[in-house]
Amino acid sequence: MSDPVLRDLPGQVKRTGLICVDYKAMTFSTTQALEILERTPDALHTMLHQISEDWTYQNEGPDTWSVFDVVGHLLHGEKTDWIPRATLILSDRADKTFEPFDRFAQYETSKGKNIQTLLEEFRDARKESLSELRRLNISDADLRKTGIHPTFGEVTLAQLLSTWVVHDLNHVAQIARIMAKQYKEEVGPWTAFLRILQ
Repeated sequence: MSDPVLRDLPGQVKRTGLICVDYKAMTFSTTQALEILERTPDALHTMLHQISEDWTYQNEGPDTWSVFDVVGHLLHGEKTDWIPRATLILSDRADKTFEPFDRFAQYETSKGKNIQTLLEEFRDARKESLSELRRLNISDADLRKTGIHPTFGEVTLAQLLSTWVVHDLNHVAQIARIMAKQYKEEVGPWTAFLRILQ
């Protein structure tokens, strides 16, 4: 008898005893987006809380970010990017051009802080952002509304919110890569098998 869980998987293909699910990109869903957005602060806290500064203040070489820089970037974006732009798209304002986002503002805004402070501030800021996102009660029609990105031109609210989710995942992956590269020389020949170090 086949496994009812595996049998019900969409697009499943059985190959050499394994179940391979055909790739199909997801369509944006606020509910599913929240599943990621609400977990990011805790994921970062688990990874970074009270670990050695060597993990958080080293980078990948010239003109690259440290883990500390990445968390500062996430915090700055939380305060100035996602919800302000979403609110603008949903507003009645005639001009819906976004304010340019400073991708390097953390070099100033994080001065005098430590990684623990940044993690706590990010957690608090994300909590406020998600409370506001829920308050907006975004409909399918709202997701099709547009704003003007200073580089890309017209973008939809669905694209903005999808980018928020992927931006989180992108920087979680970046943090893992930065940390992994601190042991690049230490792993010796295993470098060949560790794609994160390539």
